[in-house]
Amino acid sequence: MASDTIRSPFDPRHLSNDLMAGLVTFLVALPLCLGIASASGVPPVAGILTGIVAGLVVGWFSGAQLMVSGPAAGFIAVVAIQIEALGTFEAVLVATIIAGLIQIGMGLAQGGFFKAFVPTSVVRGLLSAIGVILILKQIPHLFGHDKDFEGEMSFFQPDKETTFTEIFNLVPNFHTGAAVLGVVSFILIMAWGRLAVTRRSGVPAALVVVVLGVATQIAFESMVAGEQLSSAWGIGPTHRVQVPVAASVRDLIGGFPKPDFAAMASPAVYVAALMIALVGSLQALLTSEAIDRLDRQRRTTPANRELIAQGLGNCVSGLIGGLPLTGEIVRSSVNIDAGARTKRSALIHGILLTIALGVFPWVINLIPLSCLAAILIATGLRLASPAVVQEMWAAGRYQFIPYLVTLVAIVLTDPLVGIIIGLVVSAGFILWSNLRRPMKLFVEHHLAGDVTRIELANQVSFLNRAALRRTLDSVPRGRHVLIDAHDTVYIDPDILALIRDYRDAIGPARGVQVSTRGFRDRYDIADSIQFVDFVSRELQQGLTPGEALEFLLRGNARFSNGRQMKRDYNRQMSATAQGQHPIAAVLHCIDSSSPAELIFDLGLGEIFSIRVAGNIATDEVLGSIEFATAVSGAKLVIVLGHTRCSAVGAAVQMACHPDRPVGPECKHLPSVVDSIGRVVDPELCSLPAGTSASRLQEVIDEVARRNIVQVVREIRHESQAIERLVSEGTVGIVGMLYDVTSGEATIVPGTAAGLPEAVVEKAIREGIAAWA
Repeated sequence: MASDTIRSPFDPRHLSNDLMAGLVTFLVALPLCLGIASASGVPPVAGILTGIVAGLVVGWFSGAQLMVSGPAAGFIAVVAIQIEALGTFEAVLVATIIAGLIQIGMGLAQGGFFKAFVPTSVVRGLLSAIGVILILKQIPHLFGHDKDFEGEMSFFQPDKETTFTEIFNLVPNFHTGAAVLGVVSFILIMAWGRLAVTRRSGVPAALVVVVLGVATQIAFESMVAGEQLSSAWGIGPTHRVQVPVAASVRDLIGGFPKPDFAAMASPAVYVAALMIALVGSLQALLTSEAIDRLDRQRRTTPANRELIAQGLGNCVSGLIGGLPLTGEIVRSSVNIDAGARTKRSALIHGILLTIALGVFPWVINLIPLSCLAAILIATGLRLASPAVVQEMWAAGRYQFIPYLVTLVAIVLTDPLVGIIIGLVVSAGFILWSNLRRPMKLFVEHHLAGDVTRIELANQVSFLNRAALRRTLDSVPRGRHVLIDAHDTVYIDPDILALIRDYRDAIGPARGVQVSTRGFRDRYDIADSIQFVDFVSRELQQGLTPGEALEFLLRGNARFSNGRQMKRDYNRQMSATAQGQHPIAAVLHCIDSSSPAELIFDLGLGEIFSIRVAGNIATDEVLGSIEFATAVSGAKLVIVLGHTRCSAVGAAVQMACHPDRPVGPECKHLPSVVDSIGRVVDPELCSLPAGTSASRLQEVIDEVARRNIVQVVREIRHESQAIERLVSEGTVGIVGMLYDVTSGEATIVPGTAAGLPEAVVEKAIREGIAAWA
């Protein structure tokens, strides 16, 4: 891939790719330019002039590498309306020049920022809609039904037909020669990229199809003239590209429309210019965004530079007699399919349009429209791929519905109207989502009691007032409420007034204690926490061992389900600076992937954590547990082993292979390994050589469980202080195994003492689900 990276817009390594792509794009753009001009009610040469300017001027100044501009179907109605409003096409040319100046001003004023706010669903809908339109509109041309011009994109056509009725009219208007050539061309295009020989040739299938089409058309005409084929096989001028042929260069230039600058005195010209500028800018920005998504190099078109380039293009196009231009997605898609790598292909397409207009229009007029239809249908199939529909469906309704609405709206209207409808629907979904979920609601379980936590959304507008009021009204009497605005950027004054009123009057009147935090300084709502979110001495002393175990099991349920509690660690740090009052002492392995504080979703100072390889009970470990319980008042001792333990694995290795010491130079390590090795069953060492890795892991995990049982016994046997506390019911002790893959900590049967049997049995029987 590194060798394929584009180093500059005119990288010489990709000249052949751009030449081929420019040629194919030119072949498709030519009839589109002619058709759009004819449909707009202006001389056909105006369409070609627009394409030339789009290729040479916009192509040169644009920062887009693969987008090709030109006259667009979306401008047909705009031009027709403005000709009627201003009286002449010459006046529209003046409006086009002024529109270009407006676009240049928009670019200089950084107006391209709009592009960043277009949802992905709308852009994907635009691409798929153009694909569907190409397929539906080109099917008649594929079979020789060429009544409508190339580039006609409207669903409701000017001739009172629709896209569908035009397809239904194929049977009586079927043309044998054009249809056979069109179908063969389409098959050739689809097969070309699948055959290794043709794929490696580097020649675009579209170019082969056009050359084949010209040759076949000439052969058919010759055979019809020689009466070897019937006239139905002849592909006449009405089924081919029709470029105007001038008698001389002077006649050609003399036919160019010229702007009527006297029209500048009319205010209507400036209204028309503003409309052209807005329509052209919006389509160019959205087209560039769509084409950037098709770019294999994932390059980004600079939006403001694109507006300036489009503005320069419209100024030049209006001066020489062309139509308004914009970024055009059909030409751009064909350009990408043909293998373009840089914007050089757009320049080449402009040069070829110039040559075609002035040098050899008669050669271009030999190209059958059915061949071009085959190229466009193949492009449409790539744009409207079923894989895209499936991807958008999988993204959920908030993506799929705006995508589908955009697609259908563009097919039934035009790209600009469809995009606007798609944007409105997307905005509606965003608003609806905000209305429904302006906040997240959690119930946090603290030792001091439950707290209802209301986490405000990023933006909270006056439209969310009713939802927030319902949430606050639903808080039961006597509860604590925390309104958290840490992630909120904007809060409407109405919302702020509601929060203050609830904090100062409504909440207290209902016996609800209201806490606030995270509000920005300008909202004048200070952090105020009315509940205890750390372990105080009073809470510790009032806690039983069973309650401590339930509290930790509930925390592990949150951790394993990915629903950890949000904590204010700065506040907890200050609160615990004068002393800590742990509820438990947890002895766990240094090799565990997660510390106990995370496994049980705890705050600062809520446990004393003791980590040692293999969670073994050395004198230092026993002293630490005695300090935690007898001195600091912890209510629970947990021996926490874990699966996939390397320390246990080393102990198994040493027990089974004493001649292979682990860490031979580590003189203190054997005491750890030997301590664990006492619970290794000799039968485990007799496993056959071919035992699977999963079976070996099961053996190590079983040794880890036995080690937990052994360590619990040792703690109670070796420490009279801990045994006394357990016997009195002041402290509970239990062994647990932490699964490093699921995050669940489960009680090892036979290890619990000083704890309610009901709690232990429930935890063993139902696991974490009982506390989730």
